[in-house]
Amino acid sequence: MATGNHSIVTEFILAGLTEKPELQLLLFLFFLGVYVVTVMGNLGMITLIGLSSHLHTPMYYFLSSLSFIDLCYSTVITPKMLVKFVTEKNFISYTECMTQLYLFLVFAIAEIHMLAAMAYDCYVAFCNPLLYNVIMSYHICFWLTVGVYTLGIIGSTIHTRFTELFFSKANVVNHYFCDLFPRLQLSCSSIYINELLVLGLNAFNILTPALTIFASYSFIISSILHIRSTEGRSKAFSTCSSHISAVTIFYGSAAFMYLQPSNVSSTDQSKVPSVFCTIIVSMLNPMIYSLRNKDVKFALKKILESRACS
Repeated sequence: MATGNHSIVTEFILAGLTEKPELQLLLFLFFLGVYVVTVMGNLGMITLIGLSSHLHTPMYYFLSSLSFIDLCYSTVITPKMLVKFVTEKNFISYTECMTQLYLFLVFAIAEIHMLAAMAYDCYVAFCNPLLYNVIMSYHICFWLTVGVYTLGIIGSTIHTRFTELFFSKANVVNHYFCDLFPRLQLSCSSIYINELLVLGLNAFNILTPALTIFASYSFIISSILHIRSTEGRSKAFSTCSSHISAVTIFYGSAAFMYLQPSNVSSTDQSKVPSVFCTIIVSMLNPMIYSLRNKDVKFALKKILESRACS
């Protein structure tokens, strides 16, 4: 297959979420608020973990990486989407479209595998506590993180650089950003191979980490059930609940978005889970990991008290 994307189209128009004029201002204010909360929450989490020495553990190392991914993930999509709410037509050049798609895929794939790495960290902490510091050493954590980003870059490169698409006059992307299937629907050439590639890679990038998470939590639950005291079980389950919540929300919406051919459901139907997966989840993750986490609350309280005294 030839490489590259050959096209006489020099720019696309992003259709956005809705064409109803009475909703534009309301949606602009809502998603602007969501983006501000996302930036503040994820930057705050990264800063808090960096400043708090007792949070310098593998668990929070991965959490800070997840916050960085969420911040970048949302920034790639939300600002351009906001433009649609205040302009009649949201133009995006071919180069900008490909760049947005490439970065979106890098961080989307990286987030999926980062959640799997965090599940593995939980498994080691519960099932091999005596060897935890050996197994989850700084070097192991570093290389796991490098592997996460490497998978993101490889997957994104395959999607955007090693598929050949031809575009003619159709240039309206029926979505709020340059996503995979809406872009494929504009092609005037056969997309059969592209769809197989998309389904194969997305199945790998969703199912493989999902199996890792399932296996990790199967061992974790087995270990928890061997705890005799009810209080001990409750404390153990509460430790995992934040990660389980984040995994359920992200994987559920991601699977609904991508584990189907483009002609099974219309793009309009996929916009709601897409918004939830690409924008809302990035805002929710810092809340999920902070509101139910005593270590994060303690670190925040300590920093605030030190600032108040200075």
